[in-house]
Amino acid sequence: MKPTPTSSSVEDYVKVIYAFTEWQDKPITSTQLATRLGVANSSVSEMVRKLKDQGLVDHQPYSAVRLTAEGQSLALSMVRRHRLLETYLVQELGYSWDEVHDEAELLEHAVSDTFIERMDAKLGRPSRDPHGDPIPAADGSVTMPAAHRMSQLDPGHSGRITRISDHDPELLRYLDQQRIGLDAPIRVQGRKPFGGALVVRVGTGPAARDFDLTEEVSEALWVSPEGTHPGCTLTRTTLT
Repeated sequence: MKPTPTSSSVEDYVKVIYAFTEWQDKPITSTQLATRLGVANSSVSEMVRKLKDQGLVDHQPYSAVRLTAEGQSLALSMVRRHRLLETYLVQELGYSWDEVHDEAELLEHAVSDTFIERMDAKLGRPSRDPHGDPIPAADGSVTMPAAHRMSQLDPGHSGRITRISDHDPELLRYLDQQRIGLDAPIRVQGRKPFGGALVVRVGTGPAARDFDLTEEVSEALWVSPEGTHPGCTLTRTTLT
């Protein structure tokens, strides 16, 4: 359950802060928050002060914004809602993976905890959403896959696509058209000269295809080594 009644704006802020740091150690700045949320820097400054007053973030002037334990708990609750809703929209209602983000953003503030729990059971307790992001359990535990950005991998590295960023719907539509999706085998072949595209092979055997991936595309893909369990790093945070 969510810790205390909160506004949708507060819920959105803590969710964005958490999501930004989920796949990297670098904390988010106020400017990056403004960009992610599509609001003015002055609006972010005011909201961050409010979040700090409520004990949800730690923040000093000109420094990064970090969630407190209470803020982390609220963020995990909202992330759970959002990703379960995305999964339900794709699996049960036939939405495509580039359509679900905005729909889930609207629904996550309106549905009850009981609805979320019953939807989780209906879906069979999924561990990840349609983009490969882990779905926090009801107790706040999160199983993160061991994965690296495709752009950081050396030639010869192979594995399976574990996560695809949902930040850009157009990119998701492009990947869908190219039949590049979760769990697809992928191998780094090399890189074109002078900072050119990353050359990768998707698939195996006669069905394998080579692609030249721009930096934008390779930055959006995460790859787990072959034979790695999809969730080998466990982070546990208890929701209150």
